[in-house]
Amino acid sequence: MNKQKRIEIFTRLRDENPNPTTELNYSTPFELLIAVILSAQATDVGVNKATDKLYPVANTPEAIYALGVDGLKDYIKTIGLFNSKAENVIKTCKILMEQHNSQVPDNREALEALPGVGRKTANVVLNTAFRQPAMAVDTHIFRVSNRTGIAPGKNVVEVEKRLMRLVPREFLMDAHHWLILHGRYTCTARKPKCGACLIEDLCEFKQKRDYQ
Repeated sequence: MNKQKRIEIFTRLRDENPNPTTELNYSTPFELLIAVILSAQATDVGVNKATDKLYPVANTPEAIYALGVDGLKDYIKTIGLFNSKAENVIKTCKILMEQHNSQVPDNREALEALPGVGRKTANVVLNTAFRQPAMAVDTHIFRVSNRTGIAPGKNVVEVEKRLMRLVPREFLMDAHHWLILHGRYTCTARKPKCGACLIEDLCEFKQKRDYQ
């Protein structure tokens, strides 16, 4: 795919949704961090249902830490892997209090040192909370990047690096959200909605005609 095509693709996505953001509910970097930790192998809708009950009661490292692992589980038991997630969140709260003055760090190394925070979670927080150019490649972004030809790669890190290099700079800050939303609602895994796709004529997916 050439540069001109990529510019046109992201121009259209931007025109349709000028201010994209995560579908996770949050009001502070800490709330976002916890929501993203909880969202691993879970839906944003499921996470929001849990945090909508949790955050009015506890939305700081101190308050969630005070709940303890068992207390936190009561709020997040509807989310997959809630046992290990509860332990990671409590450990993360302790580290934030002891090492970061209860603030979420704004650099990758410190974020990835937190329990339950991998590269993808760190990228979401850096991009969404701190407005740093970063690409959190989930299953949706991996699929869209490969299927359309925007930035094909064999694994998530390869796709991430190619996107960071190939997405035109003016779109880099919000590209992560546009690609996730496109994969979630249009370029779906089993039956992509090619006939209703905003970028169908620019996409290099060879089986497009099968999904008209």
